[in-house]
Amino acid sequence: MKIVARLKRAGACACVLSALFLAQGAFAVDVAGVKIEETAKVGNQDLKLNGAGIRYKVIFKVYTAALYLSDKKTTVPDVLAAPGARRIELVMLRDVSSEDFSRAFMSGIQNNVDKADKSKIVNQLLKFGELFASIPELKKGDVMTTDWIPGVGTQIHFNGKPVSETLPDLVFYNALLKIWLGERPADSKLKQSLLGQAG
Repeated sequence: MKIVARLKRAGACACVLSALFLAQGAFAVDVAGVKIEETAKVGNQDLKLNGAGIRYKVIFKVYTAALYLSDKKTTVPDVLAAPGARRIELVMLRDVSSEDFSRAFMSGIQNNVDKADKSKIVNQLLKFGELFASIPELKKGDVMTTDWIPGVGTQIHFNGKPVSETLPDLVFYNALLKIWLGERPADSKLKQSLLGQAG
């Protein structure tokens, strides 16, 4: 009887452990070995993972990118018009100098944002460019989050620490999103992934 009881307890434990592993799998996805959470909290709002993928440069993996919104969106206009908080999270997959990273960001904005919008956010673009001066190098595993909080603005964190003052305009945040979602995106496959269209 004792053996039967032990087997039952062992079976129950196995069921509980299996449920825990399944639950963990349900709350995160793996992209190039990076654990991407299915949800994120920005401000006081719970966001859902809209899509995630890898930024390639030639054949090299540079970083993973994940887009979080209040509700799933599959088109660029819908993402740019999405109400509520938003987040774009980058996790580095290789070491990159801050100069190269900054140049890539500014090139993405230059390629995808029209003159009228750029003229509205000149000062914020300058401040954004300055933040990279405080980061000599981005190393594999480093995490950058760029959050839009309605009524507050854009907040940028590097490995959990703020690296810029709050930047107030939604036009600026959308300009950043266009680096990956614009007509000339940094990586067309990554654009599809962020929109949940890959696969």
